[in-house]
Amino acid sequence: MQANVPSCLSLSLVVFILLVFLRASGHKLFSFTVFTGYVADYRLITGRFLSFVCGGLVAAEILVVLLQLLPISQIFGLVLAAGLLVTYSAGMAINIVRGHTDIECGCGGAVQHLSWSLVIRNCILLALICAVAMYPSRGLDAFSTEIAVLCGFLFWIVFLLSEQILANSSLVRLTQ
Repeated sequence: MQANVPSCLSLSLVVFILLVFLRASGHKLFSFTVFTGYVADYRLITGRFLSFVCGGLVAAEILVVLLQLLPISQIFGLVLAAGLLVTYSAGMAINIVRGHTDIECGCGGAVQHLSWSLVIRNCILLALICAVAMYPSRGLDAFSTEIAVLCGFLFWIVFLLSEQILANSSLVRLTQ
């Protein structure tokens, strides 16, 4: 049996995207008050709508994860993920241009203040989502599926390591 490389890569990226949004939504859900404070720091939403918008963002991220679980709904999850990343990147870019870089991004995980590197990271994630949407995984046997899932997990580990490197460099900049 020969594996279909584009399908394997596509499934690996679906698993990776699922894990990125699972972690992000979990962070936001279990620290909702802290997340709401981060969103407030962006100064893009008035206090009146803040909790509603934050709840909607968390629900949308959870929906991205759930939609990735079934092949028939993956495209909808990918479109939603892309929309969220564009929204997050726009909010970050607006504040960076304003000079408000002392804001914690609110992405989950290690503390990261706003920077163009975070916007670039989101653009890379957006490009990966577009690639998956254009080349969905199809017709994989059990072994190829297992390998693809493992590769998706490994992509996520590399992502976590790179996020920690970004967080460390952000801390170095703050202490200088």
